[in-house]
Parts: sequence; C-alpha cells; structure tokens
Amino acid sequence: MPVIEVDHLRKRYGDTLAVSDVSFTVEPGEIFGILGPNGAGKTTTVECVSGLRTPDSGAIRVLDRDPGDPALRQLVGVQLQESGLPDKLTVREALELWSAFYPRPAGWRQLAADLGLSGKLGERYARLSGGQKQRLSIALALVGNPRIAILDELTTGLDPQARRDTWDLIAGVRDRGVTIVLVTHFMAEAERLCDRLAVIDSGAVVALDTPAGLVARVVAEQRLRFRPSVPVADELLTGLDGVREVRRHGPQVEVVGDGNVLQSVTATLAAHEIIAHDLRVEQATLDDAFVRLTGAGRAAEEA
Repeated sequence: MPVIEVDHLRKRYGDTLAVSDVSFTVEPGEIFGILGPNGAGKTTTVECVSGLRTPDSGAIRVLDRDPGDPALRQLVGVQLQESGLPDKLTVREALELWSAFYPRPAGWRQLAADLGLSGKLGERYARLSGGQKQRLSIALALVGNPRIAILDELTTGLDPQARRDTWDLIAGVRDRGVTIVLVTHFMAEAERLCDRLAVIDSGAVVALDTPAGLVARVVAEQRLRFRPSVPVADELLTGLDGVREVRRHGPQVEVVGDGNVLQSVTATLAAHEIIAHDLRVEQATLDDAFVRLTGAGRAAEEA
C-alpha cells in the first residue's frame, strides 16, 4: 500500500495557477524525487502533502490519513526550501528542543556529527552560514525518527563535499526504512538517490519513471567528440549508419547518433587512416531527458 497518494492535486494563488494536475504515489521505503523548472509547482505540491497548505481540489493521503491530521506531526519530518529559527537560538538548543517533541527521537549528537555541525553546537542561528543553516534544517527534519521525510532542495547552498556527505546520510536513512520525498534541481542528486522521479512542468506531471527509464524513453542517443588528425568533410560522416547530425566546435567534431554511431564512425575513420584524438563518448543523461520533457525543450523541438 502506498504511504503517499496524490490524486489530481490543484492549487491556485489568486490569478496564478501553481498546480493544475499532479498525481503520483510513493511506495514504502523508496526515495521518490520531484523534478521541475523554477515555478513548476514542486514546492506547492510538497507543502500540500506535508499539510502546510490546503489544496483547492484533488485528494491527498499520507499514511492513510489526511495531511492535516495532527498525528502525522510525529510521523513526518519536513525540511522546507526556506525556513528560519530565532536568531539567538543555538544549534544545540534547536536540536534539543526538536528532540523533546518526539517520543523516540534520533540521537541528535550523531545527526550533528553526520552533518558536520558538531563544531557549531554553541553557535547562534544568526551567525551560521547559509550551508550550515541548511544542514541544521535537515537535522531537524530527521531528529524525530520519522517514517516519512520530505526534503525540499536538500543540498542547496552546500559545497560539493558536504553535498556528497549528505547524500550518504540520506541513503543511510532510507536503509533504515524511512520513505523520502526529495525535491531537487540537481540531476546528479536525483540519479544518485532516487528510485523514481516525477517531472513536474507548468503545474502538471509530465513524466513518471525511474531515472534510467526517463533517459531511455526520451533520449536514446550518443555523442562522440574528437579532434581528427586531418580535416574531415561532413559528408564522410553524415551518411553513416546511426549518425543523425554532425556539428563543429572549432577543431573538434561532434557526431550525434544512436547506439551504432560509435562503431560506424570509428570504422570509417580507420578506413581513411584518420586518428580521432581526444575521443570522448557521451551517453544521454538525465539532464538531456529533463530538457526534452520540460517546456523549453518541447518548445525547441516544436520550433
């Protein structure tokens, strides 16, 4: 049975339709990702799921309860995209206070250590950097040992090492049986962590699949980049099996095609005694799928 069910969610702010038609389910123990451009309706969606906003229409069930059920406060941890604490509150005081709200809290000292906050326990909130505030927000979302954690823009403001450390922490939380809903705009984060992804654009779900599934069904192409040892005419490559397009980037040649393109191009270059210096093979990525699925990419294709 799904732990979260969203059915035809719709939410408007005045004249702005933030969410027009969002439906998805989240299964127990998975990391479910929500992707979309800025303003697509991602944050409004998770705020409705977490009970912070009331939808205009549609149905939401969280652990078979209405999102506004007070009992869910003990079962769902939320890290918002934007949040704040009193300026004079220290990190230690915040963690101790949040721990007191729950009957079986996680060890907040270990959470602080895992998130790189052990050296900041005596620091007031106002004096924390943006990344440190973000890490504290994550710790407060997890300190109650929730069954579900909703994390909005998990690693925004974190440096690359802190981001990877946080990914490891979230993977470990999921391994303990916690279901995670993750809103992100980092494609590497979505590929690394998420079991399934909902892509939201203009307030509606435009795709729902695994990261690999989204890439496979939307973008089935490879790109070869190389610097030929002698000039190569486009005509030598454009007629080859699997080749869709040949592009030039200064001395580099880029060949775009399907799964046969590597074999076709390298065999032809070898037959003409042309060496492909600095040859790189680039597979389609989640970034490519995201661009194709969302508004800007669809508009470019239609044009």
